[in-house]
Amino acid sequence: MKHPLYTRAQALPELLRHRIVILDGAMGTMIQQYKLTEGDFRGERFAQHPSELKGNNELLNLTQPQVIYDIHKAYLDAGADLIETNTFGATTIAQEDYHLAHLAREMNVAAARLARKACDAVSTPERPRYVVGALGPTPRTASISPDVNDPGARNTSFEELRRAYGEQVEGLVEGGADILLVETIFDTLNAKAAAFAIDEFFEASGERLPVMLSCTVTDASGRVLSGQTVAGFWHSVRHVRPISVGLNCAMGAALMRPYLQELASVATDTFISCYPNAGLPNPMSDTGFDETPQVTSHLLGEFAKDGLVNIVGGCCGTTPAHIAAIRNTVKDVAPRRTTA
Repeated sequence: MKHPLYTRAQALPELLRHRIVILDGAMGTMIQQYKLTEGDFRGERFAQHPSELKGNNELLNLTQPQVIYDIHKAYLDAGADLIETNTFGATTIAQEDYHLAHLAREMNVAAARLARKACDAVSTPERPRYVVGALGPTPRTASISPDVNDPGARNTSFEELRRAYGEQVEGLVEGGADILLVETIFDTLNAKAAAFAIDEFFEASGERLPVMLSCTVTDASGRVLSGQTVAGFWHSVRHVRPISVGLNCAMGAALMRPYLQELASVATDTFISCYPNAGLPNPMSDTGFDETPQVTSHLLGEFAKDGLVNIVGGCCGTTPAHIAAIRNTVKDVAPRRTTA
């Protein structure tokens, strides 16, 4: 049986050829603005849980769903076309830190349903809104040692990652995701495990949803943390045939241009996304980052005018005001053209 929104997902490539599509902004830093307490994170259901739960943002899908829904709605009201689920850390691997690995699937289903509800409230036939099921990098990596004295040490495996991502994909699709996004990739082998799990799900279910990939350049070397350049990263994952590949998080848009240009020059047959942080961290700012909506939107507007992007949005520190400014800046700019 096809996903009920399969036809809408099939229409996404045409939308991306027609105009620049707007992704939403940060979830974590928006949650921080609510100043939730340990009790808020726990709710009644987890009042007696033995470990601290404050900071487990994915648990809020179960204990404070209205907060998550309101953040989604604010981004939709600001003009976002794509809404990411609150599932960056909703894997068994990440949830082990809170002794809640057994709830990972439930968190994903609930998160996708919240985003689905928000999107359905404002979608129209002329302007559908899409739920993007977010798969984060996990706090453990398959390529990088956690012990500086033992380069060969690993605290996870490809198989463990594959199982964790497989469960996450099942939950996201059950909850109503239109698209799957493997994001903030800093270890290409982790991303390959996620892609493998996604493909396994597609083969088993008979469904095939669009897949987005987004990596993170961690410093001025222009490489992801596991050592690849963005061109090298693309050649490692292009077999996935994603609907888009791009950059997010990290250093902010001001420092992203050369790496975005490099990626756009090699990934000619797919769409390009860019959703940076609001500049660099700044504890004196209300959002914890230094760029105003005007600065971030101007930088992404320049990328758009230079023909580098098809999807733009924001990562850490961005707000609905950033997304509204970005949408206004790029609304009359043609999207990047692909060879596909």
